[in-house]
Order: sequence, then C-alpha cells, then structure tokens
Amino acid sequence: MSRTDDDTWDITESVGATALSVARARAVETDAEHPLYTDPYAHYFVEAAVEAGWRSPFLDHGGERAKAMAAYIASRTKFFDDFFTTAGANGIDQAVILAAGLDTRAWRLPWIDASTVYEIDQPKVLEFKDRVLAKHHAQPAVRYAAVAVDLRHDWPMALRQAGFDPSTPTAWSAEGLLPYLPAVAQDALFEQIDALSARGSHLSVEAFGEVFYSAEQLDRRQKRVAEARRAAAEAGGSGPARSEAESPMSEPDVTGLWYMEARTDVAQWLTEHGWEVSAIAAADLMARYRRPAPADLEDPVPDTVLLDARKI
Repeated sequence: MSRTDDDTWDITESVGATALSVARARAVETDAEHPLYTDPYAHYFVEAAVEAGWRSPFLDHGGERAKAMAAYIASRTKFFDDFFTTAGANGIDQAVILAAGLDTRAWRLPWIDASTVYEIDQPKVLEFKDRVLAKHHAQPAVRYAAVAVDLRHDWPMALRQAGFDPSTPTAWSAEGLLPYLPAVAQDALFEQIDALSARGSHLSVEAFGEVFYSAEQLDRRQKRVAEARRAAAEAGGSGPARSEAESPMSEPDVTGLWYMEARTDVAQWLTEHGWEVSAIAAADLMARYRRPAPADLEDPVPDTVLLDARKI
C-alpha cells in the first residue's frame, strides 16, 4: 500500500478499508454483554463488504493485542459519542464529522431539534454508506448532508455549498484521521476549521503523539504485523476450507497508509489560536470506561490523546 497526493479509494481498499475495520469493531462492541454503545447499522456495512469480497479484520480472532485495540476503538467511539451529545445539550445544533467513513452518529445519537449533521469523506465511501443504509430503510435522526470531497482539496467551499453556516457555533470531530494526512495538510485542516468556527464552537480530536510517528514505533509495529501474519498462516495449515468466521485473521498493516512525518502539537496549536483545550490520554480514557489495556503488552494501543476544545 502506498499513498499519492491525489489518491482515491473505494470502501474495500486503501484508507476506505480502515472504515470497514472500525465498523467491524463497532459491530463487535454492539454484540458485547455490556456494550459502551450500540450501533445497529455496523453489521450491515460489514455484511455488504464481505459479500463484495472484503475479508473482515481480526479483532475478534487475534488474541490480547486485538482485544486491546478493540477496547481502544470502543472507548474512542464512546468519547466522540459523548462529545456530540454534550455539545447538543449545550445548544449547538450544527455538527461536522470530518473523514466520516462509516460513522452512523447521524442515525443513532439523540440530537436536539433542528440540528444538522454534515459528513465529509470520499465520494465512493459516502455512496457505499448511503446504498447500504437505504437498503435497510434506515433514516437519519437529524437533518443530514453528505459532503463528498477529499479533505486535501477545497472542502470548506463544498461544506458551505451544502448549507453550512460559519456564523453558527459548530461541533467538529476529527477521529481516526490525522495520520492519513500529510503534515502540511493537517496544519491546513486546523487553520480551515478555526476560520470556519464561530465563538462557542467545539472541536474533538484524536491527536497522535510524537512516539506514534517515530521510526522506532513504526519498526516495532511492522515487526508485530509480520509475526502475527506468520502465526496466522501457521494456524491455518492445510485441510478443509474454513468459513470467514472460522478462518484465522492476520493483523492488518495500515502503516503504508500513514504519513510518518513530524507534526504540529494539536493541543498547543489550538491553545495558541484561542481554543480552551482539555485532554485525556488513551490509557486513561480506557480506564474511565473500564476497558483498560493489558499491562503486559508493549504498545497495546496507539500513542494518542483525545482532545475536547472550545473556541473562546
């Protein structure tokens, strides 16, 4: 896998497939005995993708590291769910979900009256989402606008053309996004968000630390992926073909999709530009939701901090 400045993708390839992996994780969490949230639509996306030939990730097959990552995704999802619910409770009725993927918050969260949710992502990703949800007669719980544009292009214009009002306080989210943008595009993204945000706007970000982008961390992850794939191949062995649910899955390697470049510190940048920022580290967030990562695993979850910022 490699990236280019103007690459595009369908839902089962490149960055698009990561949205399916996250949807698979949401489906697993929905089926848990005591889920942090429920997403009744996640299974629909996975089923449609499998029918199209996609192989689901190993989150429910892959041992302690896979369980840790599933717990991280569950905690992250809950954090952003709570962010939007709280923003609505504070009277914010305009929301923008950047790189929305197969997010279904416009369908499954309680929104205050007259709210509008804008989702920005690649055209083929949003087309797949619309097609699957329409097939199951799912209706958004809010006014909803899909904005099909690459975040490396002029997305502010596309957003305005869809009806976005920059004079109104907005709840913004950037979840599972930043490593997939070049460093210069990340800087531009926050400059554009800031320019479009009225006073009182809120922004929630999954921010990645210096360790995440380090060569040492990348090398460790790639070695773990290679080891997991060897183990999966050995476990598969020979014999009768197995079903999708029974076959061992190897750890997906998405490192080729990331831009491993030094980055601006997001919390610092926001603070310097007039945002009041609170932050919680991934491990602390998981502990808050009683989904702690195993203490005996090296790098059990990504080096991230979840930010909640308000423009003052």
